[in-house]
Amino acid sequence: MAVTSLQAPDIARQTTKGILQDVSAIQPVILCGGGGTRLWPVSRVAVPKPFLPLVSEETLFEQAIRRVVGDDRFAAPMVVAGTDHAGLIIAQLGDTPGARLVIEPAARNTAPAIALAAALLPAETVMLVCPSDHHIADAVAFRSAALAAAALARDDYLVSFGIAADRPETGYGYLQRGEPLPGGFAIRRFVEKPDLARAQEYLASGEYSWNGGIFVFRAGHLLDELAAHRPEMARLVAEAVAGGRDEGICFYPAPAPFAAIAGDSIDYAVMENTDRAAMVPADMGWSDIGNWAALSDALAGEADPNGNIARGQVDFAQCRNVFVMSDGPHVSALGLEGVCIIVSGNEVLVTTREGAQAVGKLPGAVNQ
Repeated sequence: MAVTSLQAPDIARQTTKGILQDVSAIQPVILCGGGGTRLWPVSRVAVPKPFLPLVSEETLFEQAIRRVVGDDRFAAPMVVAGTDHAGLIIAQLGDTPGARLVIEPAARNTAPAIALAAALLPAETVMLVCPSDHHIADAVAFRSAALAAAALARDDYLVSFGIAADRPETGYGYLQRGEPLPGGFAIRRFVEKPDLARAQEYLASGEYSWNGGIFVFRAGHLLDELAAHRPEMARLVAEAVAGGRDEGICFYPAPAPFAAIAGDSIDYAVMENTDRAAMVPADMGWSDIGNWAALSDALAGEADPNGNIARGQVDFAQCRNVFVMSDGPHVSALGLEGVCIIVSGNEVLVTTREGAQAVGKLPGAVNQ
């Protein structure tokens, strides 16, 4: 296979720094980005959403690592994150064997972050790219989908997980299924977040899945596609990797070229431009825990007969579908329906489920 200019730093790093990679194993790449401001006031700049134990005693980041560690079909995880949270990541990685941390010099969205990881891997490596802050209830189904996607990726498809849609959700993008492929489907089209009427049509048609932001690529093919569709981004990523340095488990790309990148998501930069986009169906109890209503849905198994969920000291009277989380003060809720009440430190948030999507725009969330 021809070596592109973007792949060249990878080969140099293998030969000069002795990096060895079993390309038969799927390489998990965990992305840690974003502030999780829609989960304010619990999620804050210093300790954002991925590093909080929201669904269980483990943090969402720890859950993401645990889904792949200890299974020989998956390599040791590679994490891509900014400098601010490197300490949290290293602490929560603990003694995870072989883990690596790639430190982004600046936040430039998902396409450059994923390209950094790809440029540090042998071209034949299959990458499983996962956000660090999603909840997946069925890890077995997750790994099964990853294996199906890896088979397609080895045939140079760029694969998205198509999350099974169970309601007309207006907060997610959608994937329309095309022609069948082994273990999956071609993607006919990507659809932005729809209004309610269109979301209802998509759900009724049975042709659409949610775009969950989980991807599987062959590293070399991803870099080739990036070079074709975003050549300047590809060039700057290559320069950042070529000028980077290792320090312990961390790799630091060269700051100047990476900071010069015009950021973009992997969907816009590559997935919506390639003619090799595919998807595998994934029914795995997925949630992006994107706001307080979504967290309430993920915790539905803890609800009382009226749909109320309590985390902390809470009393409900004549309430339905009320979610309360308090880190100290006792909360009493009376005669409410469809409300989220969050108490964290000296901050109190009260919102309807419908309003939860806009919490990140509140002054307290913005002006941290």
